Amino acid sequence: MSSASSSRLSIAQARSPQGADCVPASGSRDAVYFGSGEHKLFGWLQSPPASQASNIGLVICKPYGYEALCSHRSLRVFEETASALGMPTLQFDYLGTGDSGEIDAQADQLNAWTQDVIAAVNELRRRTGVQQVCLLGVRLGALLAVLAAGECTTVTSLILIAPIISGRRYVRSLRTAQLAAASMSGGTVDDTDRTDSMESSGFLISAATLAALSQTDLKTRAPPTVPDVLVIDGNALPGASEWTQQLVTAGTRAKYLALPGLIEMIMTAPQFAQVPHEMVAASRDWLHQLLSGSMTRAARRIEAVSPTSSPSMLLRTGGDQPVLLTERPVFFGPERILFGILTEPRQGEIRRRAVVLLNAGADFHIGVNRMHVTLAREWANRGYVTLRMDLAGLGDSGTRPGQQDNEVFPVAALDDIRAAVELLRSSYGAVDVTLFGLCSGAYHALRAAAARVPVNRILMVNPQHYFWKEGTTLDDLQLAEVVHNPRLYPRRMLSGVAWKRLLGGKVNVLRIAKIYFYRPLLALESFFRDMARRLHIRLPNDLGWELEEIYKRGVRIVFVFASGEPGIDLLKLEGGASVKQLGDCFRIHIVEGGDHIFSQSGPRAIMKKIISDELFTRS
Repeated sequence: MSSASSSRLSIAQARSPQGADCVPASGSRDAVYFGSGEHKLFGWLQSPPASQASNIGLVICKPYGYEALCSHRSLRVFEETASALGMPTLQFDYLGTGDSGEIDAQADQLNAWTQDVIAAVNELRRRTGVQQVCLLGVRLGALLAVLAAGECTTVTSLILIAPIISGRRYVRSLRTAQLAAASMSGGTVDDTDRTDSMESSGFLISAATLAALSQTDLKTRAPPTVPDVLVIDGNALPGASEWTQQLVTAGTRAKYLALPGLIEMIMTAPQFAQVPHEMVAASRDWLHQLLSGSMTRAARRIEAVSPTSSPSMLLRTGGDQPVLLTERPVFFGPERILFGILTEPRQGEIRRRAVVLLNAGADFHIGVNRMHVTLAREWANRGYVTLRMDLAGLGDSGTRPGQQDNEVFPVAALDDIRAAVELLRSSYGAVDVTLFGLCSGAYHALRAAAARVPVNRILMVNPQHYFWKEGTTLDDLQLAEVVHNPRLYPRRMLSGVAWKRLLGGKVNVLRIAKIYFYRPLLALESFFRDMARRLHIRLPNDLGWELEEIYKRGVRIVFVFASGEPGIDLLKLEGGASVKQLGDCFRIHIVEGGDHIFSQSGPRAIMKKIISDELFTRS
């Protein structure tokens, strides 16, 4: 490709997450595809220099669903830390997760993913020649690591972070979280049939998986036949100490630690998630001792295979006839630090239409609920080239020198989007380019169109900001709160819990006072902006004026909101009369029953159909 590099990133180019404990000075990180049975999995292979590589490798087994989104940055640090010790490291996505191929909705995910772990172990050996493999698993990934170790003799050690000991208890916690989320959003969950599948934060767990989990308890299973195990619990949620003692009794060299950082890593929204540095340091020290106690740099008995950046052919079976779609990882942009996954239509399709899918918050390029992956593949099946990308400093893209890591509103986002559009135009001849985004991704799509980035269509879902002042943080008072919260506070006055929080000093009364102060000022400002527009006076940060200018250039503007979203009122206030004056190429859709991230399948399906219909409508 003329404007994209291969899917290899040298460590010198790689993003070093802020506060990383240990980063290799050299080596490479390759985006790779490999097989698990008849399916394709996606992963990252981090290789130290050949002269420093050990004969023990590491495979990282992710947690599932929302926990995997939150921990993305942290797992990158674990990966880089192991590689710095000389351990070739493979982090991968299970079938039906991340960038891997799709899984049958009725499949037993627990069994399928255990086989995926074994496939990853074999792939690491094939590519690097390591003779032994350590599995590092987090939460459900730790359970999968234990199950895989029981079937794979190559696995000789385990690092288990907050492992799921009881599958039944894990399912119960997911159901509790599901009900709590529905209650907060005002929705309901159909929980009449507990044998049916379940959606947790938008991620599906099949009925077969629920049944398998309910019968899985590590305390009643034979312990894994590996000599060395490190178990790290979160000190706020310990639960594995008793099982660890069982391992010791069975003769395993097992070490147990309870350390801080678990909640901040896997239960905190990605834009606020923090790397658990004490857990990383403990893992590093334990791995260092493991390496020191073995002949780690002995002659290889297996011939390693060099990593390749060849694309993957993924079978898609959602339509009448199965089709093959090609996906390829790319680094692009002037500095080659931007990362994305390109999905190409089936061979023979005229590729002149393209879509760029932008980060939602600090979620990496798979999007909330893995929505970007499913949309990208659906749209590619309809003839569009799609690029799900990470802005610089987010996901798997690098961070520019002098810029902060994990910024939701990076100052150079427009440059990143321009680079993506240029990639699609120059490499695929795309003449019709669409930007799609949810929340902050919607904001960036709007800003790009306003800055005259050459796009034909912007599809925006639940934006909560239309302007972002540099230096503002997500903790600052937002306009979305100003227009939305005054509706909530009167209802909360009837809540005993709310009064308890207020009297206990846990409510920011000053923030509430500011909200009520700014609300009428915002309405007054909207009135004066409309007056200035009629007099052809352009004021700074005039959303109505911007929408009119975008519309005049022939760009199709589509907003989709879940009912009750603050972005609806904010659009009316900041856009003013212009919102009602624009023609057919300006559309607003409201989806009943959805929440901010469309975590439930029903409203999400409606939203996806709306944006797909708008995408396929020729402006």
